[in-house]
Amino acid sequence: MLLNASGCLDALTAPDVARGLDAFVTKTVTPQPRDGNAPVRVAETDVGMLNSIGLANPGIDLFLSRSLPALGKLGVPVWVSVGGFTADEYAEICSRLDDEADVAAIELNVSCPNVESAAQGTAQIVATARLATRKQLWAKLSPAVPDIAEVARAAHAAGADGLSLVNTIRGLALDDRTLEPVLGPGVGGLSGPALKPIALAAVHACYLATELPIVGMGGVQTGRDVLDFVAAGAQHVAIGTVLFADPEASARIRAELADELEARGLRELTDAHAAAHRTLSPALAT
Repeated sequence: MLLNASGCLDALTAPDVARGLDAFVTKTVTPQPRDGNAPVRVAETDVGMLNSIGLANPGIDLFLSRSLPALGKLGVPVWVSVGGFTADEYAEICSRLDDEADVAAIELNVSCPNVESAAQGTAQIVATARLATRKQLWAKLSPAVPDIAEVARAAHAAGADGLSLVNTIRGLALDDRTLEPVLGPGVGGLSGPALKPIALAAVHACYLATELPIVGMGGVQTGRDVLDFVAAGAQHVAIGTVLFADPEASARIRAELADELEARGLRELTDAHAAAHRTLSPALAT
C-alpha cells in the first residue's frame, strides 16, 4: 500500500494526487486550533528539506465538521494523524474519531520534532489511546532515540496495531549572508534523501523487535526506494517530500517498482518482504 507522509499533501487542494494513493494520511490534528510556528517554516538544503510547521491545524472540532466529510468523498481510505501534549489529549481525539465511518485508521504522532511535548512517553500515549478507540492505531516513531526497537516494543505492548517509521530528524540550516538560522524557530525536521538510511535502519530494527505491520517512510523518491523499505520489513510505504517537487510521483514510483520486481524475477512485492533479514545469523535475528 502506498500512502503519503502526514503533512506532505493537502488532499482537498489536490484531490487527484490523493486518489493516486492507496490511503490518505491527514496533517496532524490537535484538540485545539494551532497557528503553528513563526515563519520561515520551510527551507531547502543540499540533502533534503527542513520544516518547522509546529502542528498548525484547525483543531478537532473544525476537522470533524468541515475537513473529514470532504475527505470522505475522495474515495480512498483516510488515516487521521493525531497529536497532543498529554496522553489524555491523544485519547480525547481518538474517542471523537471512534464512531466516524470515514476514518480507516489513526496515526499517533508521538514524535513531532517541532513542539515541546509534555506527553508521558510512547507507551502511555498508546495505552491511553487504545482505551479510547476501536480504530487501528499506528504509532509514528522518531529515529532520534537511543534504541528505537525498545520504543517499538513499548508501543506494541501498549496496544499499537502498527508502526509508522520514521518522522523527521532535527536539522539546522544557516542563511548564506547572515549565518543565522533560516527557519523562524531555528531547528526543524529534516526529510528527503538524507533520511532514507536512517529510516531503513529503523524499519529493519523494529521489524526484528516486533514484527508489527510497518509503514516505512523517509527519503522515498523511486520504485527502488519502495523495494528497499519492503525488503527491510515494511508492509506499506509512504512518500513525502518528493510530492512537493513531483505531485504525480505515485504513478511514476509504481511503474518503477514494477520494473524493479521484473528485473529481479519477483512476481509480487510480497516476495521481497523482509528479504534483508534472510541472511541474518540466528543469534543476530534473536
